[in-house]
Amino acid sequence: MTQHLCDLSAADQARMIATEQASSLDAIDASLERIEAIQPELNPFCFVFADEARELARAADAAVARGDEVGPLHGVPIAIKDFTPTKGKTTTRGSYAFETWVPDFDAEIVKRLRKAGAIMVGKTTTPEFAFSSFTRSPLWGNTINPWGEHRCAGGSSGGSGVAVATGCVALAEGTDMGGSVRIPAALCGTVGHKPSLGRIPMDILPWVFDNISHFGPLARTVEDAAMFLRVTEGPLDRDIRSHIAPLPLSDPLGGNVEGKRLALSVDLGFFAVHDDVAANLHAVAEALRGAGAIVDEIDLDWGPETMTQWSEMWGVYEAAAFEHVLPEFRDKMDPTLVANMEAGQKMRAVDFKNIEAMRTKQWFALCDVFERYDALLCPTMAQPAPDADDLDDDWGDVDEAGRMHGLDMTACFNNIAECPALTVPSGLSAGGLPTAVQIVGHRFDDPMVFEIGAAIEKLMPWGGRVPDAVRKLAG
Repeated sequence: MTQHLCDLSAADQARMIATEQASSLDAIDASLERIEAIQPELNPFCFVFADEARELARAADAAVARGDEVGPLHGVPIAIKDFTPTKGKTTTRGSYAFETWVPDFDAEIVKRLRKAGAIMVGKTTTPEFAFSSFTRSPLWGNTINPWGEHRCAGGSSGGSGVAVATGCVALAEGTDMGGSVRIPAALCGTVGHKPSLGRIPMDILPWVFDNISHFGPLARTVEDAAMFLRVTEGPLDRDIRSHIAPLPLSDPLGGNVEGKRLALSVDLGFFAVHDDVAANLHAVAEALRGAGAIVDEIDLDWGPETMTQWSEMWGVYEAAAFEHVLPEFRDKMDPTLVANMEAGQKMRAVDFKNIEAMRTKQWFALCDVFERYDALLCPTMAQPAPDADDLDDDWGDVDEAGRMHGLDMTACFNNIAECPALTVPSGLSAGGLPTAVQIVGHRFDDPMVFEIGAAIEKLMPWGGRVPDAVRKLAG
């Protein structure tokens, strides 16, 4: 029973716990058993709270036995990214500079997940200050993708991606400033969602006027991702950008795409895309056409500057948030991060503001697409998972033809953060690595991307696939 529970969706676990077909303690024990098996080889967790989780599970089971009203995630094990503050629990943000930081508060998203009944079993690894597409830090080492031999798990929510992909938990929290939920979700074969800006309040940064930062779920199913959104969304005065009345998701998700008009871009106008990624995206498009959707391949007038200028902007964000630790901790920090922060410190304010001209041009081009289509389909990652020891700087060169040989096709959608983006698996590469499709919706129209995601999940089921590492390590 414990192994069976570990491999169920969060929604199914919650239903079984609420109807006493299984106990929360069973679910927690299954989670902890899987973590014990997976952790030494893949390293998705930096902290595990076994005793506390079991105590909370016993209380959750007692509430069900009494007939108390319970939340939609009652008794279900989840994981929280080590970037997100948790009251009374060390939150290192992947850095020696925060190695001993114990916040005296929970982020609002953590409060809402607890209120829904979820039980945090541990905190998941992140690159230092969540800066990278590779989850590797001087403090916690390398987190490895379960689908391949020493492959990158993606970042910066890579620990959460691996935790979900391996069944340690069915649902995990992540942050997404340039794809940090969608990148590991895509590389690890899970679902990931960047909500519309402000749908889930962001209250963990030094500023609340930011316009690229999001919380989001890494999940086993589209249904689980939708449930995560339902229990964490809604206004918070502390986040001035948070939505007062977000558009409601249907429950259950229908997955009906008949008559929907979908634009398809394999390369966003400038990416060099792996043949297997492109082939699997076309297979998704054919499946959607078979379900009644109209899918047209389009030319999108974007260029490499949508990514390169995001990178310049990201260096400014990192420097503004964390430059105060450089004098003491520079020698113990990731050198790529230090270089990015130093570049950010040198950027002129006028040049930083002028990046908005590129973002405006990018948005106008997408507006022209959205005048005719309900959503845009594209790859999430241009390549399957690279080697885990690669660096961000190993990827992103632009050739003479103007093609970018990069990894993520996500950060350009943080430039237009009001647009929701959902990633779902699209298949496997010839080498057995996951590929993914990214569904980008109109401003604030999260319901549309979830309906399309649910349709893809029904048409091209993924749920039964288990990484070889899980079979090997967990039995």
